[in-house]
Amino acid sequence: MPVPRQPRRPAGATSQLWPSGGRHLWPSGGASAAQSHPRGHLVYAAGGVLTLHTEHGSWIVPANRVAWTPAGFTHRHRAHGDTDMRIVFLPPSLARLVPDRPVVFEASGLAREVLLALTRPRDHDGAAPGHRRTARTRLLRVLVDELCEAPEQPLHLPEPRDDRLRAVARRLAKNPADNATLAELGRAVGAGSRTLSRLFRAELGMTFYEWRTQLRVHHALVLLADGHDTVRTAHACGWANPSGFIAAFSAVVGTTPGRYRAAQVPTA
Repeated sequence: MPVPRQPRRPAGATSQLWPSGGRHLWPSGGASAAQSHPRGHLVYAAGGVLTLHTEHGSWIVPANRVAWTPAGFTHRHRAHGDTDMRIVFLPPSLARLVPDRPVVFEASGLAREVLLALTRPRDHDGAAPGHRRTARTRLLRVLVDELCEAPEQPLHLPEPRDDRLRAVARRLAKNPADNATLAELGRAVGAGSRTLSRLFRAELGMTFYEWRTQLRVHHALVLLADGHDTVRTAHACGWANPSGFIAAFSAVVGTTPGRYRAAQVPTA
């Protein structure tokens, strides 16, 4: 993974906003209010980790990933670790080329450089910071072309609707290291393991164990962003040994926890 080139973040939240996008520097734990926009937008974590929350669930957005939120979707963001959040709004002519649902993409080297160029701190003139309008239009087209070629990342944690699934989700979100079986969780929420298993597949499109692994990887990304090492993170997320954690994390994120954590250290 590329080494981030951004400087260390200030202690407090600061923002630069303009009609075509913006930049937020958030301390760990910073969060936005629920909101929606008339234009779809891309969010890039140039440093740190973001979570994107909607009524359809949560998406984790580690560094070198790009989250897309279509126009009209009510959403909120939260920062984990000091986070450099870049925002680019897409005009409708380009927004129609990407999915009509929230999604996280891997950011290619070219996409990353375009995102940074479009949101780099500099003197800017409102609608086109640092670029003439025609140049910005070309850069946006390159960015969308790159995203159309990028694989969608399996970083979505769907939100259950059934009250029994919600109870299970709340319990495991409070303690991702909870190793209770589905039968044990079922007894706690008043449902049989077969019923819960069926609900996980029908509502969330995955098995209970797939969902719990996804939840744990989300939590692991937050802990790594806050500076915890691989061994401590593995145990806090419910893995008995680091090797199992490394395998599960790598399958979802595409790199090992150690390499991912090393890439989060900002340069001076």
